[in-house]
Amino acid sequence: MITIHLKYEIDADKLADFEEYGRRWIELVNRFGGTHHGYFMPSEGDSDIAYALFSFPGFASYEQYRTDAATDPDCLAAVELARRTGCIKRYERRFLRPLDGGVSRNASQDVSQNAS
Repeated sequence: MITIHLKYEIDADKLADFEEYGRRWIELVNRFGGTHHGYFMPSEGDSDIAYALFSFPGFASYEQYRTDAATDPDCLAAVELARRTGCIKRYERRFLRPLDGGVSRNASQDVSQNAS
């Protein structure tokens, strides 16, 4: 599994536009076979930083999503929304992998104990 972490610098005066952008991408990532873990909006502290996390089974499926999204009308409309409104000033993308495949030690112990 690969998880993509996005850090956005947003225009705090265009928060509603960014929220609409985020809602669209949650649906789109899920439609393209990923699992969107949500957008995390400013609350206390910085008023212009937001985060998003989503996962794909592997890097190859993420690359396929990127290829497919580049020509998908709904994806292009979401990108155009951000461009037109200027709600995103910049963003950073990081690729993360879960420790131990994302299975917590307690969860795997529970499974082992239940199988006995």
